[in-house]
Amino acid sequence: MNDLKTIGITGSSGTLGKELTKIFRNKGYKVIGFTHNKINFPITNDSPNEWVQWECGKEYLLEKHLQKIDILILNHGIYDKGTVKKCFEKSLEINAISKFRLLHLFEEIILKNDSEKVKEIWINTSEAEILPALNPSYEVSKSLIGQFVSFKKNLIHKNLQGRFKIKKIILGPFKSKLNPIGIMRPEYVAKIIYNLSNLDIFLIIVSPNPVSYIIFPIKEVYIFLYCQFLKMTKLID
Repeated sequence: MNDLKTIGITGSSGTLGKELTKIFRNKGYKVIGFTHNKINFPITNDSPNEWVQWECGKEYLLEKHLQKIDILILNHGIYDKGTVKKCFEKSLEINAISKFRLLHLFEEIILKNDSEKVKEIWINTSEAEILPALNPSYEVSKSLIGQFVSFKKNLIHKNLQGRFKIKKIILGPFKSKLNPIGIMRPEYVAKIIYNLSNLDIFLIIVSPNPVSYIIFPIKEVYIFLYCQFLKMTKLID
């Protein structure tokens, strides 16, 4: 990761986004912060070098910004406790569909570029991908994006192999505005994410729950074998 210069972080005005920004800025990286909020934040040594305002459904407007990025971290999300249709739709749109669109947009940018420089995308999916979070709409949305990322990793476009790395971030409960009773400190979580990201691994797990370190790797092995079967039997293109 030492030769990569520009980091893009969605949800950069949130608790974890701020901590990740601090770490990357302190390591000498340029950070572009993507936020849904109005851009009235001061530029400091701990803030992104550049702010970009965006909204779900208009991800295509970010193409010119994504072209400058070496590592894109999809960290945005909501924790809507409602169970009505509107809450499920909002959770799916923000926690899953928007990340799906951004991943594809970033992938298309790399495909159009002849450069051999390796690009990376890290997607924060959460333990709620499998484990209960006491919030059905949140669990459904995290399960959807988590499943998609796993399949995307194993069915990556042949022209992107060696040029595009995907990492999945699985986080346990950390203290934030969305989860004020979280167990882990956000600065600790950000530090572990950064340290583990230097390893050539797909899964980055930061959790106080030992079960997560067992069931998530097992799930990924299953999906890997399943995808190998699909490719070997030519059931998919």
